[in-house]
Amino acid sequence: MAACLLRENDGPLIPIGHSLGGRVAMEMAHQAPERMRGLILANTGHDGVGENEAPKRLAKIARGYEDMAALAAEWLPPMLAQGITPDPALVDDLTDMVLKAGPDVHARQIRAIMERPNAMDYIPAITCPVLLLTGAQDGWSPEKQHREIAEQLDKAEVQVIDGAGHFMPVERPAETVAAITGWLDQHKEELNV
Repeated sequence: MAACLLRENDGPLIPIGHSLGGRVAMEMAHQAPERMRGLILANTGHDGVGENEAPKRLAKIARGYEDMAALAAEWLPPMLAQGITPDPALVDDLTDMVLKAGPDVHARQIRAIMERPNAMDYIPAITCPVLLLTGAQDGWSPEKQHREIAEQLDKAEVQVIDGAGHFMPVERPAETVAAITGWLDQHKEELNV
């Protein structure tokens, strides 16, 4: 994915990635550090594939082929801010997104997750400014993981958005946009934007 995006986009970049997209953005920085002006990573992680992870992931793929609606009903609630009643319209929109993507897209995404490297092996080599965003209620990629990434970088900032889980960009869109634009404005000279 990272190599494809680098081929399709010329010149200097400031990749913005959410979840798996954050992993792709970090891999872009690993593959083409000279092209990175900055990185914005939201609700992402750094670890490689866990020892017992594959069977669970493969079961999710099978579940998607059996019943995408049931998969969405199981998968979405823990992705949203825990302890906060989610907006029913948002849950409907996210469910529609999952159903429209379908089992083939779901399977490709899960397989990509199963092939992810341990980003901690190359994160210290990233030299561009990095904004790490996460939701205060993100149980999948919590603040701790973002701080672990930041500790390996020279130019990193972690911002935590309250009332948001793993789907922070759609749970708290105004706050997410404000954090990104504020960071870009704060670093515009260094980022050359």
